[in-house]
This record gives sequence, structure tokens and C-alpha cells, in this order.
Amino acid sequence: MKDKDLLKLLKQNGWEVKRINGSHHILKKDSETEIVAVHNQDVPTGLLNAILKRTGLK
Repeated sequence: MKDKDLLKLLKQNGWEVKRINGSHHILKKDSETEIVAVHNQDVPTGLLNAILKRTGLK
């Protein structure tokens, strides 16, 4: 999955971009925070699974 697609998926599920620091997008939902680096590449499988698990999408 491309990093931009992951960012789009998170936004569709209620995550909101609070700020961008370089290529790192900081998203918040309720009291949770997640950081996604957008480099226009595929997200490595392990990292993708970890992000999906932490955000409750898996």
C-alpha cells in the first residue's frame, strides 16, 4: 500500500492531520496520535500492519 493511500484511509476513518513536519504527517483521533511519513513509496508490510493495529483498523 502506498503511503498516500494509508493517509487517505486514516482520514476516512476519523483521523485528522494536525500538523506536518517535513514529510511526517501527525494525525490525531480523540487522545491518540499517529505519525505517517509520506515519501511516495510503499509502506513496508510490518510497519503497515503496526499502524493499522494501533489505529484500530486491523
